[in-house]
Amino acid sequence: MPIKEMMSLVEHLSELRTRIIRVLIVIILTMIAGFLAAQKLLLYLKQTPPASDMTWHVFSPMDSIRLYMMIAFAISLTVTLPFILYQIWGFVKQGLTKEERSATLRYIPYTILCFIIGLTFAYFVVFPMCMAFTTQISDNLGLTPTYGVAQYFSFMLNIVLPLSIAFELPIVVMFLTRLKLLNPKLLNKFRRYAYIVLVILASLISPPDLISHLMVAIPLFALYEISVVLSRFVFNGQMKELSKLNIDYGAS
Repeated sequence: MPIKEMMSLVEHLSELRTRIIRVLIVIILTMIAGFLAAQKLLLYLKQTPPASDMTWHVFSPMDSIRLYMMIAFAISLTVTLPFILYQIWGFVKQGLTKEERSATLRYIPYTILCFIIGLTFAYFVVFPMCMAFTTQISDNLGLTPTYGVAQYFSFMLNIVLPLSIAFELPIVVMFLTRLKLLNPKLLNKFRRYAYIVLVILASLISPPDLISHLMVAIPLFALYEISVVLSRFVFNGQMKELSKLNIDYGAS
């Protein structure tokens, strides 16, 4: 490998390490803040359905610590996500034009909005639906539900976090289209495979019945179609910019 290429590779790896360290530091700091806010958040969640209709129990001395860790991690992920995306943008921006840097940077604030929408949908729609389904099964079997607080929140986060992250799909697709790694034609070509993946994802985070699968899968399908439309919008804008450059170049 030529010396210049080796030096360039070492510089990129050094920059990547620096950005990873920054992300880890922010995650640690936000987790500390998450520990401080965990108690108030837990009290709020305990007063809202479906938790308000049940009694929480601990089955191990470590359950309370596990609970604090889970809540702190969820808070940290929510707060840190824009910073993580900014670091990713900072790492790849060297290969972008000035216009592409400005355009992709504008996408980052929208990730917060998409994540909040996904979080709201997952917690207030999908999670209560899952709890109602499992409670109905327990009633049909003549069982008395006794919920461990750590198990309850583990179940909740396993549903809420993946679905919240899935709502980032349109922004991620726009970002990758802007980087010329995706385009509408490619998204249309792989639509059937994407739908299969989304169906599998919906089946993993929803109760095992058709109605629940559809209630989760349909929003995911809609997110994919929105992503295709946004990708086409970004792609067409790129084509217009390229056409304009060609015209200007020809005129000169």
